[in-house]
Amino acid sequence: MKNDNQKLQRTMTSRHIMMMALGGAIGAGLFKGSSAAIDMAGPSVLIAYLIGGIILLFVMQGLAEMAVRNSDARTFRDLVQSILGKYPAYFLDWIYWKMWVLNIAAESVVAAIFLQYWLPEYPIWILALSVSILVTVVNLLSVKVFAETEYWLALIKIVVIVVFIIAGLALLLVTFGNHTAVGFSNLTDHGGFLPNGPTGLIAAMLVVIYSYGGTEIIGITLAETKNSEKVVPKAVRGTLVRIITFYLLPFFIIVSLIPWNEVNGVSESPFVMVFKMIGIPGADHIMNAVVILAIVSSMNSGLYGSSRVLYTQAVDGRIPKIFAHLSEKKVPVYAILMCTLALYMGVIISLFAGSKTFEFLMGSLGYTVLFIWLIIAIAHLKSRKIQPEKTSTYAVKWFPYTTWAAIITLSAILIGIIFTTSIIVTGITLAIYIFITLTYIYKDRFHEDEAK
Repeated sequence: MKNDNQKLQRTMTSRHIMMMALGGAIGAGLFKGSSAAIDMAGPSVLIAYLIGGIILLFVMQGLAEMAVRNSDARTFRDLVQSILGKYPAYFLDWIYWKMWVLNIAAESVVAAIFLQYWLPEYPIWILALSVSILVTVVNLLSVKVFAETEYWLALIKIVVIVVFIIAGLALLLVTFGNHTAVGFSNLTDHGGFLPNGPTGLIAAMLVVIYSYGGTEIIGITLAETKNSEKVVPKAVRGTLVRIITFYLLPFFIIVSLIPWNEVNGVSESPFVMVFKMIGIPGADHIMNAVVILAIVSSMNSGLYGSSRVLYTQAVDGRIPKIFAHLSEKKVPVYAILMCTLALYMGVIISLFAGSKTFEFLMGSLGYTVLFIWLIIAIAHLKSRKIQPEKTSTYAVKWFPYTTWAAIITLSAILIGIIFTTSIIVTGITLAIYIFITLTYIYKDRFHEDEAK
């Protein structure tokens, strides 16, 4: 057992983890993935994000309740293992790690795409490499420095999104100067509200789930959060309201201002397109800068989450102990460096795939977020049988209906996505899951043989 000097420090507060969850969820999925989702579903993308937000609410409430009941938990595995058993906990830990390392690789490429708005003469791989080095350095500093950096990065993009919402509503509703109020005709023109039918809406759900993914990083902050049993439920409530607001309102403005079939045809973010419409000199450059900061913020959260999964695995003796080593600043330095390898793998992939790297990785990431949410919801459903409601200081209202609603809806989305997603993306994701399962079987048999 590690002494107090070798443990992660509980230095993060409610405002830190709330902003970290926002930082994880408001990134490339919103600023770049928005184009893909609108292209698939048209204006009906609003329905997709509303459904996704409601599911997220139900899942995160369950996560908060389990965190309160198990205040000693450090990560998802600690919450799930006592409820579902070793294999689901092992599988959840590793697909969560896989989600974040692939996500930070994908987002380094997206950040590079937006940097090309200013630096078109530089190839994507050089710009992605520069962003990757910056994120690595920030994470190697103390947890407090990391949390403060993430807090302010997240705050900047939230302020700008609020400005975006106000400006967008003005463009929609107010006539001024040479501008005529746009109104809401774009919601039904160009093929109607559901131009690609139910299939398009279902296909967009993969992007939606991917976009909201990252909020559950609250479950990884448990070991470094003061009074986690009080702070986590508060952070969950505050974060969910903000995430749903910061997705639904911006999407409503985008599909109202811009014909849906024109959004995905340009390299710049829909947010930059709207800021151009405002007509303020340099507004598009300001928005592009904010988009890049937002993506760096999301990468920050991802590198934090993935490194902490490796750290707890090493502490428990499941992987080499070197990944449990903490620096003088109480940062798991080797775990962070191992996870940054994914960033540089993303740079190498972008040498060949360029801007297509993001689209390729996003499909696999959507599957992974879906499975993470399903496992959390199933664990919450079963947790009440192990520990009744009356023993907890925090309990989900309308249980078990909300949890069952999340499980049924996520299962239906999974079936729909299997039929609407590229067979290559589905096959690669399945191969990764089979590999994780085989490593569990091998480890289990190895420990059995040792015991004999």
